[in-house]
Amino acid sequence: MAKIEILIPAMGEGITEATITQFLKKVGDFVEEEDPIIEIATDKVDSEIPAPKAGKIVKFLFNEGDTPQVGDVVAIIATEGEETDTENTEEISIQKEQEPISEDFAAPVFLETITPQISSKTEGGNFISPLVRTIAQAENIGTDELNQIPGTGEAGRITKKDILEYLKNKKSQPAKIIPAEPIVAPISSDSVAVTAHKSYEGENVEIIEMDRMRKLIAQYMLSSKQTSPHVTSFIDVDVTGLVNWRNKVKDEFLKKENQKLTFTPIFVEAVTSALKDYPMVNVSVDGDRIIRKKYINIGMATALPSGNLIVPVIKATDELNLIGITTKVNDLAERARNNKLQPDEIKGSTFTITNLGAFGSTTGTPIINQPEVAILAVGAIKKKPAVIETPHGDTIGIRQIMVLSLSYDHRVVDGALGGLFLKRIAENLENFDTKRTI
Repeated sequence: MAKIEILIPAMGEGITEATITQFLKKVGDFVEEEDPIIEIATDKVDSEIPAPKAGKIVKFLFNEGDTPQVGDVVAIIATEGEETDTENTEEISIQKEQEPISEDFAAPVFLETITPQISSKTEGGNFISPLVRTIAQAENIGTDELNQIPGTGEAGRITKKDILEYLKNKKSQPAKIIPAEPIVAPISSDSVAVTAHKSYEGENVEIIEMDRMRKLIAQYMLSSKQTSPHVTSFIDVDVTGLVNWRNKVKDEFLKKENQKLTFTPIFVEAVTSALKDYPMVNVSVDGDRIIRKKYINIGMATALPSGNLIVPVIKATDELNLIGITTKVNDLAERARNNKLQPDEIKGSTFTITNLGAFGSTTGTPIINQPEVAILAVGAIKKKPAVIETPHGDTIGIRQIMVLSLSYDHRVVDGALGGLFLKRIAENLENFDTKRTI
């Protein structure tokens, strides 16, 4: 007999609206609890709104392509098959889960740092949703070209379907003849070289179009290199004691905490401790101002099944113990690989760690996750012969050695600060308490 109003849920700081991309059910359909009923999209993620209870869909209050605000009622479900008017309905805000990142639109790592340079309205005054603006930016569609796309949404609004159909038709048109030689724009302090597409006619090649996520990652990487003068420092770390400790306690840890103990939480703990000692690495740059963060949020680069990357963020690591960090790391990594992260779980990091060792690499030169000023790459742990200092003299032994590499923004982090910070991380790992209990 009760009726339930389905609302656009809160989806993180800065997100005030969402575009309805598809109704997954029809009016009159019966749904079970947690059945997805509406697909929505923001400029962060595509998502599904599930049914909070079993019942019958009575009404949809918006059309596909509409962009309701957070908190707006978008559908009404009558429980126990009741079909009455919409008065005195029960209001429930549904917490959504992110759907798998699709080919149509994928939220890139670091997306919060990319602002589409597209007007929020067409020349005719119709609102352009964040999703449409982001797709337009990814496809290099300017405001003038966007104004020429006929909109099929309410009052002529351009929908996701409209712009994707436009792109499909555009790509199917005969290609223009483009000079094979690159066209380079004049170099100035605020411009970069632009290369036209090359003709590969007659060559034995396969041309693969970047998906939108890869295009936006590429844009971000280029922007980061242009923003920050990168310097990278390296250090060898003897983690023999740490490795032996983990091997000894990991089975007990799994049994006691129901969590797998990987090296990542230990790295996060070591970095967090070092950031407390060197807080000027836990900063961002705003023009000629340095913004020192009094909280520590660690981002961890995570590979997706698609081959792209995303960086879920472990919030307030300075307030967590090793068990708490491990739980967060495992949860975020699992949901990242299954595309179940919420928008606010990929934003707000103050420092990022990327684990190159997971793929066998010994070291690398990572690109800074803007607006942070440093990023740590963790290499593979390898058994190597090393000199061991003893009271009776030096000797050679087999040790577990890894390489840490720190890229930092030379505008605000000089070699001394970068070197000392990296050394402190190494000391935290080398001096790990092997008598530690869990």
